[in-house]
Amino acid sequence: MTDRLTIGIIGDGFMQPGFFETALREQLPGRALTIRSMEVDWPLRLKSTKYDPTLPVGEFVGRPEDYFDFLADLDILVTHLAPITADSLDHAPRLKAIAVSRGGPVNIEMAAARARGIPVVNTPGRNASAVAEFTVGSLLAETRNLIRGHMAVASGRFGREFYHYANTGPELCELTVGIVGYGDIGTRVARLLQPFGCGILIYDPFKELTPEEKAAGFQKAELDDLMARADVVTLHPRVTPETKGMISRARIAMMKPGGYIVNTTRGQVLDYGALYDALVSGQLRGAALDTFEPEPPPADWPLLKLPNVTLSPHIAGASRHSAIKAATMIAGDIALILDGKPPLHPCK
Repeated sequence: MTDRLTIGIIGDGFMQPGFFETALREQLPGRALTIRSMEVDWPLRLKSTKYDPTLPVGEFVGRPEDYFDFLADLDILVTHLAPITADSLDHAPRLKAIAVSRGGPVNIEMAAARARGIPVVNTPGRNASAVAEFTVGSLLAETRNLIRGHMAVASGRFGREFYHYANTGPELCELTVGIVGYGDIGTRVARLLQPFGCGILIYDPFKELTPEEKAAGFQKAELDDLMARADVVTLHPRVTPETKGMISRARIAMMKPGGYIVNTTRGQVLDYGALYDALVSGQLRGAALDTFEPEPPPADWPLLKLPNVTLSPHIAGASRHSAIKAATMIAGDIALILDGKPPLHPCK
């Protein structure tokens, strides 16, 4: 007889517990399961903590001790945003595996999990398609006055100023787009832009182009060269010590007059003060920003008041498909672990 497993799910308003439970029951047929769930009130009421110097984890909701009782009898934990530290694991003596439904396990104290021999899996690429689509949509919104036109009509003006040549924007076929970071998201951005007829430049020291990408006209470039040649720079690197502040004042100054910057990765990679100055001076024509540093940005931040910026509240990855995909990925890896097989998405 199969031993009964107790699986605990800590979900929220985006990664809802029911998604995980449905996927787990589909992937674990015939297993005796006890599934317990809790749902934290994020993002509507609770806010995430980006950084806390007292804890070895980041980007989490609540405090470790908020979840101690929930962890006590779990064999497997599935979470999105709960902070899991060494103290958490001390309260979960039966725990066999942790699954975290995000691109990196930043809210898990990985050293503590490794020390206890607890495997951790995550969901890389779960929202890559969503972010790539949003990136292209944001670029179109900024270059073609979609938001400004909407606001004009909604305010009772028909906004014919956007038909004046001086205020019209370029078509994508005119533009060379520089993609900084060529992982799951950056590669999808390139594929989505290709049918528009854009030139594609790529900076990523860890990726080589495929023969198909070279045949399509994609080119690799060093970062400074990309900044100087691109009409649009779109940012997709992970945040590391090397990428923090990489789009600096000096590099923004390298860009062509009238260029654009799109940021749908973390805010730490971009110098927002330098971006503001370039937008005000007219060196850059526009920007589309989904992420900020700090986040949320101050309500009186001058950058938010500029007419040549398209803004969104860090929602590029928020699609229904990405939530279901993450739950499916996690359930598949848990099934592999329970069968004694290596998971597809282990965290090191």
